[in-house]
Amino acid sequence: MPQSDMSPERARLLELARNRDVSLSSLSVMLGRNPAYLQQFIKRGTPKKLEEGDRGKLAAFFGVDQSELSDMDVKDKSYIASKTPREAGYVEVPRLDIGASAGPGAVQTGETMFDAFSFSHRWLAEQGLAGAQLSAITVEGDSMEPLLNDGDEILVDRSPRPFRDGVHVVRLGDTLMVKRVASAGGGRLALLSQNLAYPPVNVAAEDVEIIGRVVWKGGRI
Repeated sequence: MPQSDMSPERARLLELARNRDVSLSSLSVMLGRNPAYLQQFIKRGTPKKLEEGDRGKLAAFFGVDQSELSDMDVKDKSYIASKTPREAGYVEVPRLDIGASAGPGAVQTGETMFDAFSFSHRWLAEQGLAGAQLSAITVEGDSMEPLLNDGDEILVDRSPRPFRDGVHVVRLGDTLMVKRVASAGGGRLALLSQNLAYPPVNVAAEDVEIIGRVVWKGGRI
């Protein structure tokens, strides 16, 4: 199907994928679908519309409003035009119903979006996070105090980038944790706590999955 014949939401999804140099098949897998799912949606028009959960994940990935990927007809989109510039200039970042341990370690069983934060495009650009793959999770435990406290919410950038030392959310076995991660040489990584009561943990790099870099925190004073 030529792009000129596509519905606006299909053309927009294809444009976003090309701009980010990401394949439709990899996006489909990210959604938990078969690799041909989005290719069929764009080229063949099946399914006729994306499910709300899929739209939400794609919008969060690309840093756009869900309305850009909606297939509602023109009359149903009238409310979009009435949005103020302030509302239109915000990106929804999903809050996930999981915690990253800053203590002995927490076993995670799944990731469910239960809410969202809204950040302005301008603020994200000022932080160097324009187009970043962001999600928010909760810190559990005290091993990263005083940098991160129990109950703080952190923004995690999952964008694929070369590793560099810093505060990361990592998975070690079935345990999800937030630690300062540093290269230890010889193909090993050091998982470091801010709280000196917790000793460093030295592990083989292949045994650790770097989920994402912590780029912002928020919490009660």
